Amino acid sequence: MRIGQGFDVHAFTAGDHVMLGGVRIPHDQGLEAHSDGDVVLHALCDAILGALALGDIGVHFPPSDPQWKGADSRAFVRAVAAMITERGYRVGNVDVTVMCEAPKLKPHSLAMREVIAQDLGIAVDAVSVKATTTEQLGFTGRREGIAASAVCLLLQR
Repeated sequence: MRIGQGFDVHAFTAGDHVMLGGVRIPHDQGLEAHSDGDVVLHALCDAILGALALGDIGVHFPPSDPQWKGADSRAFVRAVAAMITERGYRVGNVDVTVMCEAPKLKPHSLAMREVIAQDLGIAVDAVSVKATTTEQLGFTGRREGIAASAVCLLLQR
């Protein structure tokens, strides 16, 4: 077994939606990022890459590379999913926590779980996505951005 953990954060900027877990969620702001700013998928990729001891998302999809400008973060998840298989592992489960005051994520959590399950080639019941506030503390509490943390368990095939 191998365990990895990941974390990501992006600041709010002008916009009308956020991408979280591969799902477009209407919001009165967007997220500042080189790609689509999907903190859920970025934290998940870092967790997987950590479990594989392959560095972090910036090593594989550097923001300095113009090909990733505005990229759909689902492409990153699919790429790290291929790395899992190439190295003789499979996903046991993944668990993601999103920290924000808004938008409310509960109505979108099943859709996010389904997207992640599809891109990793696993069952939906092996994917957990949950949200919490930070009780109006810190940058997320002041509604300056969104953070996400993720863990994954990889099992040898």
